[in-house]
Amino acid sequence: MSAVQSLTRRLGHQRWFAATMRLLVPADRLVGRLTKGRVVAFGLVPSLVLTTTGRRSGKPRSNPLLYVPDGDAFVVIGSNWGQQHQPAWSLNLLAQPAAEVAVKGRRVPVRAEPISGAERERLFARLVEEWPAYRTYVERAGGREIRVFRLVPVGERAA
Repeated sequence: MSAVQSLTRRLGHQRWFAATMRLLVPADRLVGRLTKGRVVAFGLVPSLVLTTTGRRSGKPRSNPLLYVPDGDAFVVIGSNWGQQHQPAWSLNLLAQPAAEVAVKGRRVPVRAEPISGAERERLFARLVEEWPAYRTYVERAGGREIRVFRLVPVGERAA
């Protein structure tokens, strides 16, 4: 892990850091789109661009997210930087689980599976290994259950 990555993980627990990163999400979306998912989260953590279908608009909505692999699947978390409301992308996935990820320059159709119980705890622990501030975000979320999703590849590109 580089010194910048280590510093970023420590700063991730700070409220000002989360607020600043929320402001940078549009720029991160642009970089992710321009690089076809090769550079997301400014290359600091393993990330992908998730494209969901807007539950109200029906339009594609893209969001850069940290992920951890779980076999062929991608695991993401709806932490919303510790805010007390669910991120829109997680509501979109509940309404329409078919989505697409751009990761490492590949576009992969996926189906979202909300995770609960012991499996959620296992995957949450893996996410915290990658981004320790998720524990802080749980505290800040004010009792909101932070959703965890497994994004399972589907179709021909699943292999």
